[in-house]
Amino acid sequence: MLRQSNDFLASPVGQAQNGTPSTWGIAMTSRSESALITLRRIMHVTDTNARALARRTGLTLAQMIVLEIVAEDDRTTPKEIARRSGVSQATITSLIDKLEARELVTRRRSVQDRRLIRVAATEAGRRLLANAPNPLYAAFSAKFEALPEWEQLMLLAGLERVANLMNADTVEALPHADEARPAI
Repeated sequence: MLRQSNDFLASPVGQAQNGTPSTWGIAMTSRSESALITLRRIMHVTDTNARALARRTGLTLAQMIVLEIVAEDDRTTPKEIARRSGVSQATITSLIDKLEARELVTRRRSVQDRRLIRVAATEAGRRLLANAPNPLYAAFSAKFEALPEWEQLMLLAGLERVANLMNADTVEALPHADEARPAI
């Protein structure tokens, strides 16, 4: 499979108007351009999916991810949600505030340790999740989990490397709803 990918990048699919090797109809001059085009395609499909999800549920992708994490464990804390989603506690607090305002989650103090806040999904939050499938992420997860472990690890390492090359290794994993995505 890796060999096929390298062969694909090494040989043109077609030719641009000027005779330059072309992939997806765009003149290619380097593998870095091909990598950037692939990243733009990935961003496009994830953005399209996120907009469709927002139209169906009224939630941003970030809010939906937080709601999914909370629904898995009604004893989870904001710190755990932040860890699992790859964002700061300040961002999680804002996302939980928005979900709580829509009555999709509740906060409550732990009985054992009053300093701890637990976040739980409400019945309305669970219904919204049940009726709002996210086919892109479900399909990706199913396909990814079906890969052999070595390939999963290789892809993860490659994605982490790409994030590093783009200086995205320190960026929060969930954008704020009002944050514009920069073009690549």
